[in-house]
Amino acid sequence: MRAAPARETAGAGANGIRLGMTAHPLHHLDDATVSVSGDGRPVGVIDIGSNSVRFVVFAGLTRAPVQLFNEKSACALGAGLQTSGVLNPAGRECAVTAVGRFVRLARAMGVGRLELLATAAVRDARDGPALVAELKERFDVDVNVLSGDDEGRLAALGVLLGTPDADGVVADLGGGSLELVEIDGGQVDPLGRLRSFPLGVLRLDDIERTGGEAAVDAAIKAELAKAPWIAERPVKTLYAVGGSWRAMAKLCMMQENHPLQVLDKYTLSRGKALELSDLVARIGRRSLDKISGVSRRRLVVLPHAARLLAALLATIRPERVVFSIHGMREGFYYTLMPEAIRDRDPIVDMCEAVAGNGHRFAQQPAVLMRFLDPLFPDETEKQHRQRFAACMLGDLYWDEHPDFRGQQAFFKTLRLPVVGFDHEDRAALALMVLYRYQSYDEIHDAQDVLALLAPDDRVRVQAVGCGLRLAHVISGGAPGILGNCRLILEPKRLVLRIPGEDPAFDVGAFDKRLERLARLLGRDPAIEVA
Repeated sequence: MRAAPARETAGAGANGIRLGMTAHPLHHLDDATVSVSGDGRPVGVIDIGSNSVRFVVFAGLTRAPVQLFNEKSACALGAGLQTSGVLNPAGRECAVTAVGRFVRLARAMGVGRLELLATAAVRDARDGPALVAELKERFDVDVNVLSGDDEGRLAALGVLLGTPDADGVVADLGGGSLELVEIDGGQVDPLGRLRSFPLGVLRLDDIERTGGEAAVDAAIKAELAKAPWIAERPVKTLYAVGGSWRAMAKLCMMQENHPLQVLDKYTLSRGKALELSDLVARIGRRSLDKISGVSRRRLVVLPHAARLLAALLATIRPERVVFSIHGMREGFYYTLMPEAIRDRDPIVDMCEAVAGNGHRFAQQPAVLMRFLDPLFPDETEKQHRQRFAACMLGDLYWDEHPDFRGQQAFFKTLRLPVVGFDHEDRAALALMVLYRYQSYDEIHDAQDVLALLAPDDRVRVQAVGCGLRLAHVISGGAPGILGNCRLILEPKRLVLRIPGEDPAFDVGAFDKRLERLARLLGRDPAIEVA
């Protein structure tokens, strides 16, 4: 597998906090708190946000994090903060209860490291320090209250966790604040282009209650004007982070009947994103009540999120919007990784974890890659990674019922929790694995997913799948056989060169598979004995 280039990012925030990919962050903490044990125990993060308190448990430190547990409590801690200056009393009580439950669960789960991170509501409220002190006294835990800059950097690192080559602006929208951070070639905030704004959806809701929609628009315009750098240069991608924007993406996917109902890296052009923003901003409360699949609390503030997104699209003018499920929590987790883990390819790590010991025999992705290499001399780096993932997962579903093996392989692969894959990647990988098990795609959902790919890519994924099927038929999936033969792509022929003295290479066992692959590539099949 071609290794991803190492990236380095660093930036100093308030209180001496330094966030980077080459050094551990949050140096203001004592060494006993910062150190990461190497015993593989779970890592837990309790995010005390303005809108909700969420507890996530990760299965140790890996490049492709696996969540063991994820629960939130919608406390609305920051509701009313804009006008009162203090935490929502009911929300505070809810937050204390939630933190108590999560700390108790963490200890029962054997979490090796537990971090409590508080954001805008606790940071800005007059009684924020009192809440921190109460949590310490009641549950014996320390709460790290992040500055706005640190919150933004962590959100950007969360995006990098899933998209190592991210380039553009990360916009992290919470209940109490909005953070904008520039990412340039995988580096966070290289030119000091980072800012936190008091534009969270709960704050905007408070502003609307007192001044109406015009006051909301005025507040957004006035705050964004304080960061002129966001309009200084063309930006390819706006990475939208936060539950409100994910809810908007979910509504769009439902409305368009998108064939892949996976939120991470769902992508819209600027024009489509503006249409979505305009639609959501104009939705009345009665219409909101009729929407299913999104929580009532979230629906109420969606028009504010839509107005804010529209303002960013008009100011930053990105080519596209990419919705990310990775944000501040994942960014903090990312800072804990040793450099050797960060440098690994997240897709390779995830595929290895998914495959585990599920193959029939010894896994041999490198042998499969070499066998298929002659068929794809001009593939891009992205296509190379897709093919490598298919070689890793292509024999994983051997124990499914033979009548449904292809179908099961397709659906399971399509919905894998793979970090680093966009929707096109997921579609390509699922179809490659489908064609590895069967020669037809008479699955309604497969036809819909195929439409996500360009015409040339549709032929390529079929060729990869058919090539994998040929490889596994020749070798029976066993090691030590496939390396003795090779494919040769000629202008008019696809040649399979096999050894003459090896009884494993019975032509009658695989000639039909070779013929199908050759026809797919516009060649005549040929077998040559070395």
